[in-house]
Amino acid sequence: MATFQLSPLPHQVGHFDQFIARQTEMIALKERILSLSGDSFSITLANGQPILNVKGKFFTIGARKSVFDMAGNHLFDIYRELLHLHTTFVLEDPQGNKFFEMKNKIKLFGSQATAKFTSKTGKQESLTMKGNWLDLRGEIIDDTSGAIVAQIDRKFLNSRNLLFGQDTYAVIVAPGMDMAIIAAMCICLDEKNNESR
Repeated sequence: MATFQLSPLPHQVGHFDQFIARQTEMIALKERILSLSGDSFSITLANGQPILNVKGKFFTIGARKSVFDMAGNHLFDIYRELLHLHTTFVLEDPQGNKFFEMKNKIKLFGSQATAKFTSKTGKQESLTMKGNWLDLRGEIIDDTSGAIVAQIDRKFLNSRNLLFGQDTYAVIVAPGMDMAIIAAMCICLDEKNNESR
């Protein structure tokens, strides 16, 4: 996998302090094959240590997924919000409050999505995900500083994964960035790509 470093961000960007990367981190998002609850993911650090568990829910409007930490605490739900011109995903806390919105934009070449959310300190954050998903690569940029907060390398691991349609995303996360927010953005990307297949 990747062996390079990303520069530390000029300020922390995130919503979940416990998931702020202290150094350049690589996380792996792996879709679980044959999940009975719909699209579910395990999210680990490069060394295999699990950090998040994502459980899909069958027969929900917007393909709702619930995200938990490894102690079983429900952090947030991800779902597609309907009735928008552009594909829109939101994150909602366990009390039903929306704190994040990601909108996809139609482009002639490549793909772009913008995520806006409120950090725990109340600061408004804006991240742009750019890439050519046919090349299976992309990056996420902090719109305030212009810094790269994450780089995505989406690829199939082997022929078994191809057979079951299991996607794996390797994501390099910059120091100071919230790994839970980055994981959520990649899951939204996966949902968007599944719609266009």
